[in-house]
Amino acid sequence: MEKRQGKIGVTTENIFPIIKKFLYSDHEIFLRELISNAVDATQKLSALASIGQFKEELGDLTIKVEVDKKKKTLKVIDRGIGMTADEVEKYITQIAFSSAEEFIEKFKDISEEDQKSIIGHFGLGFYSAFMVSEKVEINTKTYKKGPGTKAVHWECDGSPEYTITEGNRKDRGTEIILHIDDENKDFLEDYKIQELLNKYSKFLPVPIQFGEEEVEEEIEGEKDKDGKPKTKKVKRPRIINNTNPIWKKNPTDLTDEDYNKFYRELYPMSFEEPLFHIHLNVDYPFNLTGILYFPKVKNDIELQKNKIQLYSNQVFITDSVEGIVPDFLTLLHGVIDSPDIPLNVSRSYLQSDANVKKISSYITRKVADKLLELFNKDREKFEAKWDDIKTFIEYGMISEPKFWDKAVKFALLKNTEGKYFTFDEYKAKIENFQKDKDDTLVYLYANHADEQFSYIEAAKERGYDVLLMDGVLDNHFINTLEQKFEKSRFARVDADTIDKLINKEDKMPSKLDEKQKEALKKDFERNVDSKQFEVSFEDLSETDAPVLITQNEFMRRMKDMEALGGSGMMGLGGLPDTYSLVVNANHPIVTKLADEKEDAKKDEVIKQLYDLARLSKNLLKGKELSEFVKRSVEIIK
Repeated sequence: MEKRQGKIGVTTENIFPIIKKFLYSDHEIFLRELISNAVDATQKLSALASIGQFKEELGDLTIKVEVDKKKKTLKVIDRGIGMTADEVEKYITQIAFSSAEEFIEKFKDISEEDQKSIIGHFGLGFYSAFMVSEKVEINTKTYKKGPGTKAVHWECDGSPEYTITEGNRKDRGTEIILHIDDENKDFLEDYKIQELLNKYSKFLPVPIQFGEEEVEEEIEGEKDKDGKPKTKKVKRPRIINNTNPIWKKNPTDLTDEDYNKFYRELYPMSFEEPLFHIHLNVDYPFNLTGILYFPKVKNDIELQKNKIQLYSNQVFITDSVEGIVPDFLTLLHGVIDSPDIPLNVSRSYLQSDANVKKISSYITRKVADKLLELFNKDREKFEAKWDDIKTFIEYGMISEPKFWDKAVKFALLKNTEGKYFTFDEYKAKIENFQKDKDDTLVYLYANHADEQFSYIEAAKERGYDVLLMDGVLDNHFINTLEQKFEKSRFARVDADTIDKLINKEDKMPSKLDEKQKEALKKDFERNVDSKQFEVSFEDLSETDAPVLITQNEFMRRMKDMEALGGSGMMGLGGLPDTYSLVVNANHPIVTKLADEKEDAKKDEVIKQLYDLARLSKNLLKGKELSEFVKRSVEIIK
């Protein structure tokens, strides 16, 4: 073969500096590109063999990755279809840069995020090698027979000049040799290459070999004194990938243990089994396979995210899927694989891609259908998992209208007695007796059963039911429920006295007249923090507490939501917490106080009642708590 020299139709001042720069923040991607090319070449040969166009033995199709630290080289070697000299000329130089001018022009105007999609749009996958190399060589030999099928050697030093000469490769396939530059010498470290292969090539459909591993092997015919076969340590090629992951298999051929084993393969550092899984498999109107797992959702939602791995034909794309799948689905774990998702595109492109949007809608529907199936199949088992998955479901119902429409059939409310109800069931339970004078249905709830115990008991004594809404998203979820439920409102059980929350027209008679209340109110105001507490009197039952602390539902909810980032523009975070100090005019201690003539005795009792009320709300701390304890001891004496 004659030596050929040529020049790529661009100048070193424009194209190659951009190649070195445009994926700078993600330049490790070069290895994914080269291995993907090797896999593609291998699969093409297998396809030709399957239709009879390649009649020789395929043999070992393992792709090899080799590092030589002394020579500063990294090799990717395959036994795929290979290339002729004309094909090298065509695919490596002409086609890759046929749009070079357009490439340069577009590069000037696009955002930094969209620069990451340039490789895919312009067929520059192979040239990503120049991001880490001072020189790149190709040794290749085509699978074809006949004239013009000799081995070929191509070489380029990162300038537009290249050379093509006859090569010395004996076997079909392609060997890419990267001469790693000094800036990227970490890619000559075994641990770094292993890390990248685990990240990008873990589930590729062709075996990938990197280095060796030591294993125990039985010695044929030899046994120890216990009659067990003797073993010896031997080295064998290390295959780093699982070529047939279970998401590619038929769900009917798999067991729960298979799914749990694969979960451990995906997340080796996770010590908890998933609650259940969904196996995705669709071929119209797009191709999609995958497995999604429901983990136990902890209180810190952000820590739960970025656990879904996105693949295209088993090639890893990203584990940052926000904007690609609905936000609430990012709490799930697992794998999504679709050949309809382009490999080399930016996230902004993915977010606007029509196929990706269809995939997102499909996954939302499948997840909802699976949850409904589980609910209908075994409600008791579903209820047992509810506390671990409710954050995920509430997140979906808050953020995705289509998910809400399906989730209302299986979403549950839990009361303080630990019983579960669908929305319709709970409405039927309370609608005859938890309405106020305006005929509005009142949903009472607690967000801390222990701290609000006395308020819950007061509600129960009147025959009311109280929901437990103690999840990380429940403040937001309550707002959503109020918007969706007709003529209904939610009130935390300590937002006011229970009789005011339900707001019945019939009132309990008072044991104190207005003059007594006014005088006693001044006594209380003298002993409490007037900036934090507003004193009021109400005619409650004698069995209710003598003093209650309540907090306005609207203001408290707004402050809670602002703490979660839900109403930052309202500026409520800087306001102090304010409470109502409700004095029970019918409690024996209070009626006795009204007759007390000595201010010192009256003040002592008021301080004690005030502190007891604060203690029940976890508002008594530090010096004031210490003084309360001392005073309590003296009273006992």
